[in-house]
Amino acid sequence: MFDLSDKVVLVTGGAGLLGEMHSQAIVENGGKVIIGDINLEATKKVCDTINNEYPGKAYPVYLNVLDKFSIQSVLDEYPDINVLINNAAIDPKVTNSSGPSGSFEFLSLDEWDLSVDVMMKGTFLCSQVFCPHFKNNGGGIVINISSDLGVIAPDQRIYEGSKKPITYSAAKHGIIGMTKYLATYYADSNVRVNSLSPGGVYVNQPEDFVEKLTNLIPMGRMAKKDEYKGSIVFLCSDASTYMTGHNLIVDGGRTVW
Repeated sequence: MFDLSDKVVLVTGGAGLLGEMHSQAIVENGGKVIIGDINLEATKKVCDTINNEYPGKAYPVYLNVLDKFSIQSVLDEYPDINVLINNAAIDPKVTNSSGPSGSFEFLSLDEWDLSVDVMMKGTFLCSQVFCPHFKNNGGGIVINISSDLGVIAPDQRIYEGSKKPITYSAAKHGIIGMTKYLATYYADSNVRVNSLSPGGVYVNQPEDFVEKLTNLIPMGRMAKKDEYKGSIVFLCSDASTYMTGHNLIVDGGRTVW
């Protein structure tokens, strides 16, 4: 049921931390992964790491999710792709609220455009290229990576002296809306579209920030970087064949409180 040996998966933004974990999850369960990123050198390193343990299972490609020609080129090179994981994102760092960025009042249009373009437009363009391809080939799977901040607003109280910009939360909320739209649009074409909303991952953030954030999480901790692998395998596999349009929240219970 969880075997992915018939799956060829494109992971966008695959050179990032979670992109690498998603890619590992695919090959660990028998699948083949195409790792796409604008940073090709970093993508090659991720593939080398995976192929050291699973030879011939990971393939690096240059991918600019804002360029439809670039997306189409990946599909032309790997026409057997039957799963798309829209993972590319920009998670803006919190900044001092008195500065020119970070706070809502001073956020520039350029900052808004860059973040929202990569997450929303990138998801839109990749889906626009791959969903018709899946439909024409009898079916496929799309997984859009959202966030717990696509379900709730960021609690600005945990960012002492700084603000979490609006761009990330707004785009991640939009991705969930796009997921529902595409799920119903392609439901009769055997193309399933779901989203995954992970909570924050611990990567040695400052101790005071971690303490404040974990106080908001019923399980009392942030996620380990590999704790979303099971969710990715589930959404890619035959275990979720009757599931579409759903946003799977895996956040230690944060959005429940």
